[in-house]
Amino acid sequence: MSMPDEAQVIYDWNVNGAERPPKARKVLLVDETMRDGVQCPSVTDPPIEAKFDMLRLMAKIGVDCVDIGLPGAGPRAVADVTRLAELIRDEKLPISPNCAARTHANDITPILEITQKTGVMIEVMAFLGASPIRLYAEGWDVDLLEKRTRDSIRQAKKAGHTATFVTEDTTRADPETLRRLFFAAIEEGADGLCLCDTCGHATETGTRNLIAFARGVIAETGKNVRIDWHGHNDRGYGLSNAVAACEAGADRVHGCVLGVGERVGNTSLDQLLVNLKLMGWHDGDLTSLGALVDLTSQACNVPIPVSYPVFGKDAFRTGTGVHAAAVIKALNKGADWLADRVYSGVPAGWFGRHQVIEVGPMAGDSNIVYWLKFRGYEPTEARVSAIRTKAKSTNRLLEETEILEVLGGLA
Repeated sequence: MSMPDEAQVIYDWNVNGAERPPKARKVLLVDETMRDGVQCPSVTDPPIEAKFDMLRLMAKIGVDCVDIGLPGAGPRAVADVTRLAELIRDEKLPISPNCAARTHANDITPILEITQKTGVMIEVMAFLGASPIRLYAEGWDVDLLEKRTRDSIRQAKKAGHTATFVTEDTTRADPETLRRLFFAAIEEGADGLCLCDTCGHATETGTRNLIAFARGVIAETGKNVRIDWHGHNDRGYGLSNAVAACEAGADRVHGCVLGVGERVGNTSLDQLLVNLKLMGWHDGDLTSLGALVDLTSQACNVPIPVSYPVFGKDAFRTGTGVHAAAVIKALNKGADWLADRVYSGVPAGWFGRHQVIEVGPMAGDSNIVYWLKFRGYEPTEARVSAIRTKAKSTNRLLEETEILEVLGGLA
């Protein structure tokens, strides 16, 4: 009997049925881990050597753009941004840098100076708050916002930089204010508009409504202006909103590795990449994505929850006899892809992970036999029986050292 292909053994309701998914298209990805991500109160800003390795891995997995910092924050930020720009230049990394800046000359000037020093064009991401609640709290008015918008975009464009106008709290801003600011930015030459769900307020419906509104304003100007989506996860909508933004026509979508960021964090870039890959929207090799997640966890001092999708310790780990038996039977058919899918909606091998079979109180003998064979031990009846007895006496999975201790007692 010949080995079936995936389509013959999996019926995919995500693409078959009355509602069909949008046609796949290229969406650019912007990583914010080294700027917005490290603004999380519990995150450690990584040393520059770790940032170098993170940047290399981002480029390797097909991240298109990276926010390398906010040089207006001070000398350390300027130093790190400069060295990261130099790394992109010297190693010819296929990734474009940008920097965040308030709509103020004091923030934008350091970006222009770093470009002059390194010869690396750095996109200016000029941001300001635009929602009524922010205006009330700050004592601002829309006239002031328009002036800051025009001044900042004009400064960046006069220096020859790509410039994106970023409205903070866009998802709670009124359309009249947004239209006025968008028109001002575009008139001054803005290359893009970045729509921000700064407080994690939006739902998928809100995301689609806002992108449609922005697209309509751009159409009124007759200019070709990019739309970015930048989301936070306060209501747990970070990932779903990012996918909705892709489907609604956003040109670039932002995220942070492990979803780090202020409060409960930003859109998880790694989960977004996983889903875009599974949707057929990302064609890059993501086998190094696990390495990026692990490095970010270590460098930023952010533990990965055991149940975190795809990259948590338990994502592809089972100690249940029925599950393990199915995986083992698939492996015995000589097909890694089958074992990677029989009890998993995500193929572990695509993302630098693999299936793990453990031994615990719910394990069957197949778990124990596999565990022994995988580590080069002959699965004799005496060994299997002794490990089974130990496993059934516990209320958790056995550690490797415990199983080795049982084997040692048989010697």
